[in-house]
Amino acid sequence: MNEGLIPKRYAKALFKVALERGDADALYATMDTLARSFAANPRLQETVANPFLADDKKTALLLTAAGNAGAAGRTYADFLKLLAENRRLPMARAAALAYLDIYRQANNIYPVKVVSAEPLDKEERARLESLIGKHLRGGTVEYDFSVDPSLIGGFTVSIGSERLDASVENELKQLRLRLLSKI
Repeated sequence: MNEGLIPKRYAKALFKVALERGDADALYATMDTLARSFAANPRLQETVANPFLADDKKTALLLTAAGNAGAAGRTYADFLKLLAENRRLPMARAAALAYLDIYRQANNIYPVKVVSAEPLDKEERARLESLIGKHLRGGTVEYDFSVDPSLIGGFTVSIGSERLDASVENELKQLRLRLLSKI
């Protein structure tokens, strides 16, 4: 069976349980913390997938990585128990990402990643947020601003599968391609 499908099924079931228990919002924050922990610590996935590490240790590690689950503690702990019983703890990250997607879709939330060559000041941020808000026509927007000096100047905006690249680096690439096509 497709390994990407299994975490989605677990996430879908978890979302239903969280809605029934009234924990969906708190569990969203928990899963976001867990996903960020995996992103910040690439070796976390290796550790959770280690067959020589006991499931109770993996579960404790995943509880810590999720910030001890806060208000969604019981639901998250039950979820980890289910993953452990079915030998699926290594899929915790994929299930967390799938849960985030399901929750965002159900609540009309758009994750927006903005990468700029330099930190944006308040006015630039406000203008960009206003333009993005008009483009999305409603819904909630979660912004992730970061800096990448290799862009030279400008910025990129990613919203789902859409991407706007207004960077100097991209302009230089396009110019190079036009010049090469004329040779």
